[in-house]
Amino acid sequence: MKHAKLGFYIFLIPVVLWLFLLIVIPHIDLLIMSLRAENDLGELVWSLQNYKNFFTEPIYWVTFVRTAVYSILVTIITAIIALPVSFFITKVVNPRFSNFLSILLLMPFWVSELVRVYGWMILLRESGVINHFLVKLGILNRPIEFLYNDISMIMVLVYTSMLFMVVPLISVMESLDDHLIEAAYDLGASTKDIVFKIIIPHAKPGLTSGSIVVFMLTLGNYLTPNLIGGKNSLWFTEQIYTQFIASFNWNQGAAFGFLLLILSTLIIWIALKITRQNLSKVVQ
Repeated sequence: MKHAKLGFYIFLIPVVLWLFLLIVIPHIDLLIMSLRAENDLGELVWSLQNYKNFFTEPIYWVTFVRTAVYSILVTIITAIIALPVSFFITKVVNPRFSNFLSILLLMPFWVSELVRVYGWMILLRESGVINHFLVKLGILNRPIEFLYNDISMIMVLVYTSMLFMVVPLISVMESLDDHLIEAAYDLGASTKDIVFKIIIPHAKPGLTSGSIVVFMLTLGNYLTPNLIGGKNSLWFTEQIYTQFIASFNWNQGAAFGFLLLILSTLIIWIALKITRQNLSKVVQ
């Protein structure tokens, strides 16, 4: 019994230290920093000025709302694509090829996100692969720029997030009893009824957990909006970067970072309430 308790504490203590030192303390420091601002004498005093700047400058809160809306849109598109893909891998394709298809999904993620994003830039740029073939086939008279717009940015964000939606959905789909679908067909149920009354309810935990991960990754993404969206991408992480690195205004950057944390927490909480999911069940 003593050895069991000792083993428990050996595993528990590093986890608690990791959470406390790398998550709790930095966020407390972030909050404290966001509540400090310089007065007329250049001294740091307690103030809500950093948060006031956010609400009084339209560029800040417009970018904030835009980032939230686009992150939700990317999450929805990713879920719509990932659901049939995961169902095909687990229920339609021959079981001998399921692992092979799963590996194909994983392969692009064996390299860093930077390499994958640059790959998309090579495909989409004016002198890129797609323009070359479209001109050669006579579809376009001259190359056009596919980069630096919202559609390209959303497409690449969906691509970079897809794995994090497919993996939990595959895990959930594997537990779906094939006999339920067969019985539904035998009883005259339509494909629409099977999808919305059997498949989606069964996949709801996977959809919820995947959506949480995809939403948070998209909301905090800096690389893809900056490289694919260009100067007009207006992503909130770029505002945070500007305050911390370009302006060296760490207090304002901390306020923006804490607002982004509040936004992600609030939207995830609302989503869990709407879907009637419990976070403890989702992360199992």
